[in-house]
Amino acid sequence: MITPRTLKGFRDYLPEAMIPRERLIATAQQVYRSYGFAPIDTPALEYLEVLTGKGSEETDRQLYHFQDHGQRDVGLRFDLTVPLARFAAQHVPKLGTPFKRYHIATVWRGENTQRGRYREFMQCDFDTIGTKSVAADIETGLVIHDLMQAVGFSNFTIRVNNRAVLNGLLETLALQSKSVEVLRALDKLAKIGRDKVIAEMVATAGASPEQAEQVLQFAELSGTNAEILTQLEPLVGGSETGVEGVARLRDTLAGIAAGGVAAERIRLDVSIARGLDYYTGVIFETFLDELPTIGSVCSGGRYDNLAGLFTKQELPGIGASLGLDRLLAAMEELGMIEAVRTPAPVLVVFFDKHRLHDYLKLAGIVRAAGIGVEVYPDPKKVGQQLKYANSRGFTLALIAGENEFATNTCQVKDLRTGTSSEISLAGGAAELIAQVRQCLAGAGPGAA
Repeated sequence: MITPRTLKGFRDYLPEAMIPRERLIATAQQVYRSYGFAPIDTPALEYLEVLTGKGSEETDRQLYHFQDHGQRDVGLRFDLTVPLARFAAQHVPKLGTPFKRYHIATVWRGENTQRGRYREFMQCDFDTIGTKSVAADIETGLVIHDLMQAVGFSNFTIRVNNRAVLNGLLETLALQSKSVEVLRALDKLAKIGRDKVIAEMVATAGASPEQAEQVLQFAELSGTNAEILTQLEPLVGGSETGVEGVARLRDTLAGIAAGGVAAERIRLDVSIARGLDYYTGVIFETFLDELPTIGSVCSGGRYDNLAGLFTKQELPGIGASLGLDRLLAAMEELGMIEAVRTPAPVLVVFFDKHRLHDYLKLAGIVRAAGIGVEVYPDPKKVGQQLKYANSRGFTLALIAGENEFATNTCQVKDLRTGTSSEISLAGGAAELIAQVRQCLAGAGPGAA
């Protein structure tokens, strides 16, 4: 016998996990579509050369790669942005720009597992390709905001920075040639603390302790968004890149505010750098105020050079990714996920073995109204079926026996409260459907 087990870092999704997962995906799709983003898909496997050297040394180490039967070097995608760059180079000349896409699919990274993070996980990306306009930067922030609200969060903070500002500072410190190493170390500030970040900058970027300290002082600027912008200007004044980055940040923040985002939800944070090497401009990270230790649940930024590895056509891009599994873990910890094991809220109880067709007809009437219904498959005792219904998380049970069929009625039982109401079917299904909808909305059986 083979022992049934899953690989470390991988998981099975039982119905109680898949139902909220699918709901979250549907919410993301709805928000993305509301901004005009269109769906695409790409292969899980790419040529290895497409994937390597695009994220960071760390993602290269985490890459699942092998030779296929044709002896080709291939790898499993580690994110959806690098495949998008290949996709854009291959198809955008025909599709035209700007091209707005969303992509919800599985990715793989051989990294150490942690809370809410696995080696196989799903990303929910949206991106705009073919424009450098600040309007696209602003829209990315607005989509993140609307997505978090649609999921059900009200206490969250979108942190914003711009790689150009960081690069401008490094120019003034003569560290621009080591920007990747410096920014990668800076991205770990929240995780390992300032002393270890300084040590890493010294070790990997060749920075002096004084230079590293200046980078950290820069990253620790505080105050309102306007106050931080004012402090940034003299610090990057000797760098054209830095000055342009500050101006772009100011325009981005003003645009997001104009789009209706409350001031307390958008925060300029010059410490965030994003670990992936391909970012070139604005960057976003989203944190839950009630659970900040779980990390960013929606991150992204601008990457104007990534597609240049595949085509001579200029294809700047910007986008973000919802961390589906991490966000679900947070929602579960915060009690935001209802424990259900069925996507259908209504169970039709089947206990008169001679009336199967009548039960199926009853279920069909409710289902035709757009309400999910399951018919219990065996004519068992009502108590057994109600026990099954409660264990699966059904909301309502429709019960009809000999007496109900004789009087052309049906019992609607609210499984949350245990209360019941008798509904007449003599005038058609309208009264039944109205009662079911009322109960599902939380009014309870018999409510006026």
